[in-house]
Amino acid sequence: MAELQRFIDDLCAESDSLDALVADLPDSRWADPTPAEGWTIAHQIGHLLWTDEAALLAITDPDGFTEQLAVAASNPAGFVDAGAEEHARREPTELLAAWRSARARLAEALLAVPPGQKILWYGPPMKAASMATARLMETWAHGQDVADALSVPRTPTERLKSIAHLGVRTRDFAYVVNELAPPAQEFRVELTAPDGVSVWTWGPEDAAQKVTGPAEDFCLLVTQRANRADLALEATGADADAWLNIAQAFAGPAGGGREAGTR
Repeated sequence: MAELQRFIDDLCAESDSLDALVADLPDSRWADPTPAEGWTIAHQIGHLLWTDEAALLAITDPDGFTEQLAVAASNPAGFVDAGAEEHARREPTELLAAWRSARARLAEALLAVPPGQKILWYGPPMKAASMATARLMETWAHGQDVADALSVPRTPTERLKSIAHLGVRTRDFAYVVNELAPPAQEFRVELTAPDGVSVWTWGPEDAAQKVTGPAEDFCLLVTQRANRADLALEATGADADAWLNIAQAFAGPAGGGREAGTR
């Protein structure tokens, strides 16, 4: 329970950080384009609202969420964009208030999930801690789009560790969605934490395949918010090198990523 509370606290803090970027924006700025093609700032917040509401439904009404899965299956390439578009048409004050309410209710619902119980989702079912981490990853990633649209630099935090962990754990998924066979051996991942001193590690020390670099850069890579060419990540071994070209920590089909030189 303590670990789940920590993940939820991180999710709430990340949401509050993004909220602070948009809370005082004039209504006209909500229509500013973001690096995601066709998505404005309103689309980014609308998507987070839509996904938080979907997660809340999955927890509180699994049968209702199953019906949503059927709707998504009928439009697999467009249901996410449709949800963002629907909310983006709302008045900014209404949209922001709705997101604040949804994320607060989601935090409460996640805490009430019994230990060990899995929550239905668009990908594999997951426990509450994994759901909180996934929501953290998405909030941070879409927050990066908003920050980029506003030309606001963000200070990396220790919350990146959970996002990096998700990026490591989804290695094999990235291969599968790209119709490739995952390597049999584990990789070593060594990332410099935001404090510039600590190093976060995954995998065996003697692994032949290795990835090193700043944790923020790795998180930008696995959320596909930056092109690998613009990041200070290094790969040792052909398999690790290939992974950095396809890595993604989010569910769904293989992402298109961002063009080089855009950060």
